[in-house]
Amino acid sequence: MEPVIVGWGHTPFGRFDALDLEALIHGAVKEALSSAGIEGKDVDAVWLGHFNSGLIRDSFCSSMALGADPGLRYKPAVRCENACATGSAAIYGAIDAINSGRIKVALVVGAEKMTSLDTAGVSFALGSAGYMKEEADFTFPQIFARYAHAYAEHYGDPTEAMAHIAVKNHKNALRNPLAQMKRELDLDYCLAPSEKNPVIAPPLKVTDCSLISDGAAALVIVSDEMLSDFPKAVGFRAYQHVNDYLPMSAKNPIAFEGPRRAIAQAYGQAGITVDDLSLAEVHDCFTIAELMMVEALGVAPAGKGREAVIEGATSREGRLPMNLSGGLKAKGHAIGATGVSMHVMGARQVLGLAGDMQLPGASLAMTVNMGGDAVATYASILEPVKG
Repeated sequence: MEPVIVGWGHTPFGRFDALDLEALIHGAVKEALSSAGIEGKDVDAVWLGHFNSGLIRDSFCSSMALGADPGLRYKPAVRCENACATGSAAIYGAIDAINSGRIKVALVVGAEKMTSLDTAGVSFALGSAGYMKEEADFTFPQIFARYAHAYAEHYGDPTEAMAHIAVKNHKNALRNPLAQMKRELDLDYCLAPSEKNPVIAPPLKVTDCSLISDGAAALVIVSDEMLSDFPKAVGFRAYQHVNDYLPMSAKNPIAFEGPRRAIAQAYGQAGITVDDLSLAEVHDCFTIAELMMVEALGVAPAGKGREAVIEGATSREGRLPMNLSGGLKAKGHAIGATGVSMHVMGARQVLGLAGDMQLPGASLAMTVNMGGDAVATYASILEPVKG
């Protein structure tokens, strides 16, 4: 048995004062069930990806999905959490259950309500994903600033490439009706610190940081034994999960070893190289993270990612179009929903259902979802199976 995606749902990402976590979950779940053409009674089990860490008071929320459809009542449901890779953790939990033969129909939903707190409160909540014995006083912009400094020390200043990444992702988001920030940025604005684009953690400016977002995304994943029951399906050519050490002090930041290993293992499982990919949705929590993903994916050798990005290798027309959705940078980063959102975007692309975002001829989509500072990495390769 192999898992296949047969339906999906995705709320807009943004600030939604009138919607609580439960409403976001219900919106994505209802759309996913409708997309798959099933009802709640047809689902065997539910996985909810939700980071929280004090963002809201709802810490016991695994059953919130059940209210979206009466048929979901009494279905087993579990909450998954793995920092910013929480959504992918939920997906892989469902995959494991299908592969075991224990279930045939899984509902996966990732959701986060982040805007209930101010920026300082969100930063404090996200900071709990670090290693508290050594990093309790660090924000995540400060942590990823260390990656930028390490890159600069080994290979040269990444600032220009980081600005190009921000410009590209904002341009891509203009095609995504679900994106939080549909506003084009010019290169000069992203390059120069200013009153509207201040430095957050040198060299990271506001334009180098992902957004604080509310939102949800959902998938219906079934055993391929049921393929004939559904009009469309997307398969997992590969699915790999790697966890590295939690403390920054235990890792060499320039090696980016966890993501590199997860990506290499996914290529091995799929029997492909980077040249076979049509597109990638990668974890650009900060623009330096996307730059390092460019090299981890093999688009450019170590230290050569700057030139590749500046020359357009990851643009819509480039060697490997990256973050056609706008990425975390402009689509938004609703933590628990992010990994599920990446898979929704990839699935839509390989079936030719991505609307204005569609890349003509897309056939293989890579998703790379990362939790913490290169601690938990999930790398999936999606391919069309039916439809």
